[in-house]
Amino acid sequence: MDNQRNLLLAVVLCGLLLFGWDAGTKWFYPQPAESVKTQERIDAAADNPGAVVRTREGGLTNPAAEALERRDLATALKSPQRVRIAGPEIAGSIDLVGARIDDLTLTAHRQTADRDSGPVRLFSPAGTPAQHFAQFGWVGNGVKVPDANTVWQASEGPLSPGRPVTLTWDNGQGQRFGIEFAIDENYLITAKQTVANAGAGPVVVQPFALINRTSQTASIDQWTIHSGPVGYFGSGVNFGNNYEDVAEAGKVTPEGDAGWIGFTDIYWLSALVPQSNATVDADFRSLGNDKFRADVIYDPLTVPAGRQIARTTRLFAGAKDSQVLGDYERAGIAGFDNVIDWGWFGIIEKPILWLLRTLYGLVGNFGLAIILLTVIVRGVMFPIAQKQFASMAAMRAVQPKMKAIQERYKDDKAKQQQEIMGLYKSEGINPLAGCLPILLQIPIFYGLYKVLMVGIEMRHKPFALWIQDLSAPDPAHILNLFGLLPFTPPSFLAIGVLAVLLGITMWATFRLNPTAMDPIQQKMFSIMPWVLMFVMAPFAAGLLIYWITSNILTLAQQSYLYSKHPQLKAQADKDKVDRDRAVARDGKAKG
Repeated sequence: MDNQRNLLLAVVLCGLLLFGWDAGTKWFYPQPAESVKTQERIDAAADNPGAVVRTREGGLTNPAAEALERRDLATALKSPQRVRIAGPEIAGSIDLVGARIDDLTLTAHRQTADRDSGPVRLFSPAGTPAQHFAQFGWVGNGVKVPDANTVWQASEGPLSPGRPVTLTWDNGQGQRFGIEFAIDENYLITAKQTVANAGAGPVVVQPFALINRTSQTASIDQWTIHSGPVGYFGSGVNFGNNYEDVAEAGKVTPEGDAGWIGFTDIYWLSALVPQSNATVDADFRSLGNDKFRADVIYDPLTVPAGRQIARTTRLFAGAKDSQVLGDYERAGIAGFDNVIDWGWFGIIEKPILWLLRTLYGLVGNFGLAIILLTVIVRGVMFPIAQKQFASMAAMRAVQPKMKAIQERYKDDKAKQQQEIMGLYKSEGINPLAGCLPILLQIPIFYGLYKVLMVGIEMRHKPFALWIQDLSAPDPAHILNLFGLLPFTPPSFLAIGVLAVLLGITMWATFRLNPTAMDPIQQKMFSIMPWVLMFVMAPFAAGLLIYWITSNILTLAQQSYLYSKHPQLKAQADKDKVDRDRAVARDGKAKG
């Protein structure tokens, strides 16, 4: 009766895990419902224009807002008062009205896995649904300074590496303001703000730089990955505030000197790096209507007559490529590599990413690189697996002695446990040896999961056949006949080919293991592979490839080790036969 009750409880728990996982995966992998027709979504957006559906990638998801963004961009970018930006990694333009960098796309990154999709747009002009821009200016004290409506004069463009562009404006009172923009080979734009005073007396100005953006294009913020305000304050990267925190407070000023400040999505970053030897105030501000600003405001500068004073601020606007960020950190931008939200296991994740990149350089396919990574991990752990099997063989050998102790001290559990531990010690057996390989794989598995989540190197990287994005779930769902039927299954039923392979290989590894003595354990082991099939189906395809490969290697490893420990295999087969006979006897007795 107890066994039946325990089995029922196990089945109920598995069911809760299976169906409750749907809510969890929607939180980890939120996606707009593709099955809703576009017109229906537009109608819903018109009824509730403030509705925002955030995704892992970020960007607009409201069809009405997307249409408005395209229209507004077409109008704004036609203006002749723009200077073109033509960098190797970023392209766009500077608006001469207000000296705003408000048009930036990332040339090396597509919007979707479709090769024909356009580049990712990071910056959009003020007033557009995807508003996101950087601006440089001054606050004046008794002196006329340029503002958001000032029309600047520009030197010949485009802005490109080795070819800076200078904007100038004369206030007609003896002061000449200038902003010299320079761009490097990646994502860094340097803005040198100068004030030349040709007036009769000194003037006081306060340079500033800002990033202004809407949170409606932000990627989802969750406990494993931060999206929102970010910066380096004091001696570390601060992930402590999200958009809701800033909106509630109105203004947030993190403690410590600001090394840099800005906004991050999972894959993208816009950040201001102030001049290192200058004193600045750095704040996050809520502007209302889902608009936010990151400010860098320098201390007031007194510019004597006949003199010129400058402040230099760098703007990073681009992809969070760990190698590029690491190069900038080594060049003096403190903590820049850690703007990728590695979490607590960065010490594991960074080596995994480095190894994957190295293997990718050898084979040219990240899917194959993941398979090779799995082979390397299992190879490193093979000596541990050998010890595990030796311990299992020793455990089998002392089973008669253990049963005798259990029978002798069946009424004294404390004494029974003491004698069993003494038996383990005298025979040189470690009962936890079988757990060690699993425990060692947990941080590696989590590290790979996090790398697939945050590493832009994995974004839209194909493997083979239908797997065109290793960072996304398997798109081939069996329930809708691989897309032939016109519906998308709910996530807990979105079983793909990789999930089925995972279930089969997991079942095979459990079958090859020594049969559990406890009938409840047997039932759990028979159910668990198929529960894991459902649980893992919504995860990144690359993670499933890792686990499937690991299971296949486990089967090969166990077959080899059984050949080295034939007594273990023979005992396992005998246990299975004895158990089958016992089950048959119980069935006859109940009949």
